[in-house]
Amino acid sequence: MRHFGHIAPTVRKDLFHQEPAEFTAASPARILAAALGATLYSPATRPSLAADIRKQAARGVVSMVLCLEDSISDADVRGGEDNLVRQFAELDGDADEHPLLFIRVREPEQIPDLVRRLGGTAGRLAGFVLPKFGEHRGIGFLDAVAEAETSAGLPRLYAMPVLETPELLHLETRVETLSGISRTVNDYRERVLALRLGVTDFCSAYGLRRTPDMTAYDVQIVAGVIADVVNVLSRADGTGFTVTGPVWEYFRSQQRLFKPQLRRSPFLEEGVEELRTALIEHDLDGLLREIELDRANGLLGKTCIHPAHVTPVHALSVVSHEEFSDAQDILRPERGGGGVLRSAYTNKMNEVKPHRAWAARTMLRAEVFGVAKEEVGFVDLLTAGLQV
Repeated sequence: MRHFGHIAPTVRKDLFHQEPAEFTAASPARILAAALGATLYSPATRPSLAADIRKQAARGVVSMVLCLEDSISDADVRGGEDNLVRQFAELDGDADEHPLLFIRVREPEQIPDLVRRLGGTAGRLAGFVLPKFGEHRGIGFLDAVAEAETSAGLPRLYAMPVLETPELLHLETRVETLSGISRTVNDYRERVLALRLGVTDFCSAYGLRRTPDMTAYDVQIVAGVIADVVNVLSRADGTGFTVTGPVWEYFRSQQRLFKPQLRRSPFLEEGVEELRTALIEHDLDGLLREIELDRANGLLGKTCIHPAHVTPVHALSVVSHEEFSDAQDILRPERGGGGVLRSAYTNKMNEVKPHRAWAARTMLRAEVFGVAKEEVGFVDLLTAGLQV
């Protein structure tokens, strides 16, 4: 697998100063966590699930969640499990020929049972998404993942807890809840690939729903929770985990209340104003703004519920040539003692010690998403991805 691997090699050569690296399901966890990108959710009940997985892989999707929880009704859970067993049997090839596949369950007991029922096809599974994760409930889920891995003789099953409970949202219980989650995920550090945010559940607790003109960061109560999760669980001191961005739930055009937020200048400069118009008509300008805010607030990757969201997430995850240049300068061995230097682009100060953690994260992102050529912007990457 590789990001933008669905694009012709000749096109990639024109876009990238450093192309995205290949990775497999057996790559180190730090690589896989950074490479998740736009994780596309799909109900486990879809009758054409195997074909959908193949189709999305051909469109650049590298991680998918097959959902047995909120995306299907209570009455359809058993049927969804049966469908997963059938659809996994229909998948051709090994795990590296498909996106990283995760199953979102409801209860810990489903995990070993599903792995048992999948039989030989369980090797195509990367792991499980654990809903409504808390300190004590989480232990049961994580133990179940370990049990399933051992009983099936699999090399590794990862877990992605979803942080979405009211206790995490409510101010009077937030610190205690975060501390408990931190204890649990640290005890199972090698098992936990990334942490996901259930922002829809956060909004639900207060009867809120953001419009397509607003990002999660415009809803202050949600922004506060995201900040606290990053504060406790995504520190750059070696104790942190990858935390992924919240879902963007809009994909159809509807009447706007506010002025479009997508700037005209990069599109006009590159002669693709029609792409800007199409993105605005499909309410994706808000998505682009939220992706930028995700990264600014320490999140990497994003939960997606529509294939149209995948290419924008990946295009905005590519490291710019300017970012790469700054990160390289900061991390040079001879800069180990610190100091301040002017950036190669002569437009900013790079202070070596304070910016070192940022530079390290940027280089990891560069490894999995690539580095754009100096003259290539996100519009070029969007256009190339959307044309496939």
